Amino acid sequence: MAAERLVVVGGDAAGMAAASQARRLRKPGELAITAFERGHFTSYSACGIPYWVGGAVDGPDALIARTAEEHRARDIDLRMRTEVTELDLDRGRVRTRELDNGGRESWTGFDKLVLATGARPLRPDLPGIDAPGVHGVQTLDDGQALLDTLDASSGRRAVVVGAGYIGVEMAEALIRRGYEVTVLERSDQPMSTLDPDMGALVHEAMCGMGIETVCGTTVTGVLTDSDGRARAVTTEDAEYPADVVVLGMGVRPETTLAAAAGLPLGESGGLLTDLAMRVRGQDHLWAGGDCVEVLDLVSGRTRHIALGTHANKHGQVIGANVGGGYATFPGVVGTAVSKVCDLEIARTGLLERQAHAAGLRFVTVTVEATNRAGYYPGARPMHVKMLAERRTGRLLGVQIVGREGAGKRVDIAAVALTAGMTVERMTALDLGYAPPFSPVWDPVLVAARKAAGAVRDAGA
Repeated sequence: MAAERLVVVGGDAAGMAAASQARRLRKPGELAITAFERGHFTSYSACGIPYWVGGAVDGPDALIARTAEEHRARDIDLRMRTEVTELDLDRGRVRTRELDNGGRESWTGFDKLVLATGARPLRPDLPGIDAPGVHGVQTLDDGQALLDTLDASSGRRAVVVGAGYIGVEMAEALIRRGYEVTVLERSDQPMSTLDPDMGALVHEAMCGMGIETVCGTTVTGVLTDSDGRARAVTTEDAEYPADVVVLGMGVRPETTLAAAAGLPLGESGGLLTDLAMRVRGQDHLWAGGDCVEVLDLVSGRTRHIALGTHANKHGQVIGANVGGGYATFPGVVGTAVSKVCDLEIARTGLLERQAHAAGLRFVTVTVEATNRAGYYPGARPMHVKMLAERRTGRLLGVQIVGREGAGKRVDIAAVALTAGMTVERMTALDLGYAPPFSPVWDPVLVAARKAAGAVRDAGA
């Protein structure tokens, strides 16, 4: 009997996790696996690129979890620099083009198909946006191209467009390389993944670190020199000199193939799947990683969240199901953590605007505490903001901004959100305590106590 054919489109976290898990469960004679990746690298950590650029880690080899040769040694036919250009779902085949072989095209048949096409960075259609010296940061190829520009440049002025996670991480990387950094952000505060009052704390800290942070401004274009290279970024009312420009405006699901094939997409353009990561309405098609939307356990709606943690879990679930088992991905609570220099930034659950959009009535509290006992050397301030449902007291979201030890405290709230805990119940959590690590009342529990009081007052 001929082996069943599995085709995987995309050779990074979700795609290769799915392929590897399916291979563990099915023998080569039972399942033939072919994977296509259009880039030069596979199974790598894109999240590590800013730290590679900043010199904190070596790369790109340090960021690669498993090479193409290692995948092939596990009997996965991984074809690099090969782009899938069309899905023919009726005939069960994909059209591919070899990027380094004269563009040769061919068809490959499948019995089961996994889409792990990732996300694409936002790149607005502006004058000069494609000029040499303007870089997105999405793949290892992008990281190497940026490093090549930095090494060749004699100037030391950088402009980062966008102050989200990638933007602030790249600002830190460039500061570490000795650049004068200006960050331009369209919103009123950096980190639009936080509420504006918490983003203001990040803004203040970034300016204190020597990062010029200009908010509430819209980029209108990139000016070039006589050689066509970027020399400045323009906004509606100013011009910012730049020897290098980095785009950090976020990403969108890469679902061009899926849309052309008529597959179901959500509000953000991400593929819609069931809990088994099977594309809705399809029997033999799965999708995972940055190209999908998943269930938000707090709001009950689908969301697009591009994180490697989710992508690897999606791949494990898909591989188990393709391999003959059964697994599900229940959803997310929207946890993320980042840093800029020594400032740690974290959030989980809903922001105020998201809670409003979900039709929830809620209370908010913000507390300032310290990351360790106030009398212990190195105690630094940290701010915790908490949202709780007005009627029930159910925890809805937490945001944290502070120094050492602040960011990973968000995991307490992530577990509480997943468990559907109330803020009243959170106050009794048995957390670790010692003066070097926390005050007697951990800042998250201080916020929970205050939120529980706000819920009681709101019901009075």
